[in-house]
Amino acid sequence: MRILAIVKRIIKQLLRDRRTLALLFFAPLIILTLMYFFFNGETEELVLGTVNVDVWFTAALEESGVHVIPYEEANRKTVIDDQLDGLLLVSNGEMSLVLLNEEPSASKALSAQIRTAAMRLAAEPEGRPQEIAAQYIYGSEDTAFFDILSPVLIGFFVFFFVFLISGIGLLKERTSGTLERLMATPIRKGELLAAYLVGFGLFAVVQTIIVVAFSILVLDVVVAGSVWHVILINLALALVALSLGILLSTFAATEFQMVQFIPLVVVPQIFFAGIFPVEGLADWLQAIAKAMPIYYAAEALKAVMYKGLGFDAIKGELAALLAFAAVFITLNLLVLKSHRPL
Repeated sequence: MRILAIVKRIIKQLLRDRRTLALLFFAPLIILTLMYFFFNGETEELVLGTVNVDVWFTAALEESGVHVIPYEEANRKTVIDDQLDGLLLVSNGEMSLVLLNEEPSASKALSAQIRTAAMRLAAEPEGRPQEIAAQYIYGSEDTAFFDILSPVLIGFFVFFFVFLISGIGLLKERTSGTLERLMATPIRKGELLAAYLVGFGLFAVVQTIIVVAFSILVLDVVVAGSVWHVILINLALALVALSLGILLSTFAATEFQMVQFIPLVVVPQIFFAGIFPVEGLADWLQAIAKAMPIYYAAEALKAVMYKGLGFDAIKGELAALLAFAAVFITLNLLVLKSHRPL
């Protein structure tokens, strides 16, 4: 009977906690739905520019599913500007291939299809073997998927742990009564928020520098661009995570309720961070991706760490991250003004 009484108490307690019930029953459905769309998204068509390439060779490539765009003149800049997967040039009877290599898997697939087409034509009565020299704009032939993944993971872990620590940290301030005592003093709401942002922010800065330094110095993650730009991006992302964590902590009464935000707020963002190609998804999912802070951080980190681009290439993403932080800080001010004791 004692066991039955405890079971009844647990059931009643869970039934009263609607947030826990929603997390238990609906959060897995949301995540599974996202996984369904990502893993069933359409594969992007490979796009190849050509210069002086024989029409028969072009036809063989198009039969294999490659979209071919002929140019009279083209170079490496054309590949970047027109977002081609590659550029095939014929000069003095010799073929050369320039691969964007933004997605190593796409580059390998395109290179394989071109070489297959070359072998097919070489088997013709008048054909001859073609040696195709490949050049890479980003990375090299040895570039692996982890080289694309590592910038995303660095940004994600900075975001996740700053979000969690700042949220739980402020929640403890509220549950211990410290926040209420501070709000009873002459201190202004803006000053209080600034103090929390600076206080937690100092630890976020240290954590960001440690994560970036460890990744580069110990794990030997390749950084083609400036390390300072990598730190700058992660600091901007940490500010977003810090302000978001503080904001959401006001809607939680316990640490467990704060953790409940992880599958609803943090986990979905990893799907839009670039681990899975976003371009092949439905337009409405691409629109959701652009509403995620980590999407911009991942784009900026890949631009610096993998492509070796400078500040001009990432200033738009940095502006987006700062805009997210400004929105969350403004919402924090509004929530503090309407704050009531627990």
